[in-house]
Amino acid sequence: MRRGEVRLLAEGLDAGHAKQRILSGVDLALRAGEVTVLVGPNGCGKSTLLRTMAGLLPPLGGGVGVEGVPLGSLSRRALSQRLAFLPQTAQVPAGVTVRELVRHGRYAHRGAFARHTADDAESIEWALAVTDAEPLAHQRLDELSGGERQRAWLATVLAQRANILLLDEPTTYLDLRHQFEVLDVVRTLAHDHGIACGVVLHDLMQAASYADTVAVIADGAVVRTGSPSEALTPDSIAQAFGIRVSVVRDPDSGHLACFPIRPDTAAL
Repeated sequence: MRRGEVRLLAEGLDAGHAKQRILSGVDLALRAGEVTVLVGPNGCGKSTLLRTMAGLLPPLGGGVGVEGVPLGSLSRRALSQRLAFLPQTAQVPAGVTVRELVRHGRYAHRGAFARHTADDAESIEWALAVTDAEPLAHQRLDELSGGERQRAWLATVLAQRANILLLDEPTTYLDLRHQFEVLDVVRTLAHDHGIACGVVLHDLMQAASYADTVAVIADGAVVRTGSPSEALTPDSIAQAFGIRVSVVRDPDSGHLACFPIRPDTAAL
């Protein structure tokens, strides 16, 4: 697919748990070669929306299309060949090396007990290389730093060779340097390899710096979608987070920055 073509599409999507609707009427497209970032306050439904679009929660209304195919018509294995999902926290298997972990990403294509093929080996090496995890390949996962471990998990989902990658708060618990390293990898995957990336982030500065499209979630809906400059406006941020901000553009990087506007305390 060419950059900009829709790979994952929510139309009139209602999302939530059991009978409780958290989001209603969501229209959202994830496109080839682009990073789409979901932002909003805690509990607004960002992760719920991502998990519903990944097929991990059933839609409560509306629908999701995966590369033009209805999500509900795909088997779990067929979906895994098209879409990879990395949760906010993943259980660390004891004693497993990075290479062994990444091999698990090939299960969607060969099953748990089939022999590895040349395609498997190529996909594993590609995933290790693009995430800069090759030097870690023979190290145990439980001995790595947070940033190194997150790169290993990214390599694992990339080994699926899916065209769609969904990441739920991939920078949580990482220090600032490792946050930027992980987001650099995500942007490379989108811009250089044509993957449609959907990412939940809390940090508006990071969203402004790394997103091609930002979806602002508040009040049970997506209230603004567009480029960072279109979506991250004082009005949309006030609606979502309940704070007044000033939005300016950094003259060196060209990225947006948001600063809270505090009440005047000079008279106190």
